[in-house]
Amino acid sequence: MNGQGFFKGMWVTFRHFIETYVEDFRYGLKRYSHDVDNFEVRQGTEAKGAFTVQYPEEKVATPERFRFVPFLVVQDHDDELNPGKDWCTSCGICAKVCPPQCIWIVRSDDPVTGRPVPEPEAFFIDIDICMNCGFCAEFCPFDAIKMDHDYELASYDRTTNHIFDKQKLSKEFRYWKHIAPTRAAAESEVRGGWEHKNFKKSWNTTKAEVKTEQDDKAAKREEVRARKTARQEEPAAASAPVTTDGGSAPWDEDEATKEQRRLAALARKAARASKKSE
Repeated sequence: MNGQGFFKGMWVTFRHFIETYVEDFRYGLKRYSHDVDNFEVRQGTEAKGAFTVQYPEEKVATPERFRFVPFLVVQDHDDELNPGKDWCTSCGICAKVCPPQCIWIVRSDDPVTGRPVPEPEAFFIDIDICMNCGFCAEFCPFDAIKMDHDYELASYDRTTNHIFDKQKLSKEFRYWKHIAPTRAAAESEVRGGWEHKNFKKSWNTTKAEVKTEQDDKAAKREEVRARKTARQEEPAAASAPVTTDGGSAPWDEDEATKEQRRLAALARKAARASKKSE
């Protein structure tokens, strides 16, 4: 019959309307009182009628799949081998796939050797631009980015306060397991544990490795200090300009001397080429 769905929908609305007053009479004036702990019932599947969440005193439970501003996962600070170590390797994939381009990463270098270190020196996210799509967490190959549940980020400052740096973004691994225990357990089961094979090159897995790493860093620092001291103690004559046997610099020589040097260099080059051919 035409219009049957319309009447069914109206009946559901009318039933909720009536049940709302029935619940009010049942609780009396205490339905929204803080003395009665019935919020879980009112927001659960057994709730009847409409109800109002008294925010901010009451907050609806956040689902595990809820996603807001991303955060960086770091190892727990009380970890025995790698306390507070970044999971992020500053590969830059998250910044490339970010649709609004709100992520900036500064890669770090070892101050001793000058080589790149698989850790970010700085990490910034503009939360005013972030669209909470979750692409960064989805594409991160190291699970170093997760979507947070903290949505109460409003403030009167619309400039620097809403640009989160590495300190604000970094949260311990136990925090992720606390807000999303089911997802964390499922990901751990799929991966066969949270000890990623990609981290074996940079993470310490035994106490002996920790001791060796500390000793190597101390030895490199001493070596660099020794080289700096040696350079400072070198006599000033070592930095004097190069001169020829006659006492003049090569760029001050006459054209005949320069031509003689050029021919001698060509002869030496030809001699080396003949030796290689033999």
